[in-house]
Amino acid sequence: MNQVEALQAALAGEHAALYGVGVAGGKLSGARFRAANETFESHRDNRDRLSALLVAAGETPVAAEPAYDLPRAVVNTATASGLILVIEQRIAAVYGDLVEAAEQPAVRAFAIESLLAAASNQLSWGGAPQPFPGATP
Repeated sequence: MNQVEALQAALAGEHAALYGVGVAGGKLSGARFRAANETFESHRDNRDRLSALLVAAGETPVAAEPAYDLPRAVVNTATASGLILVIEQRIAAVYGDLVEAAEQPAVRAFAIESLLAAASNQLSWGGAPQPFPGATP
């Protein structure tokens, strides 16, 4: 995978993350809703940054799908929090790929920052610490 392909994959992942966190947020309230809102804003910022990187590279950013299949039904606070955890695990893997494929220091730094944020978010949403966040088996 080259840098442009990895940027496009990360952007597609951010589109899906925004959809999923938005769905999950509808089942949350109070502090958990505020945390989901912060998570949503972070993914929106990453989406915008990835789009800008692709445009700067002369590429057309991949568009968001109208809807995404969720890995589980979201019916209450527990399933909403569980969905956000899965989203953060998946986005960490995408950023791990971008770290590997990055050809420019600025892209690699952004990918590392995003990977670390996803790892931190996993802990906030009930995940366990991982020795190599973003690594796929």
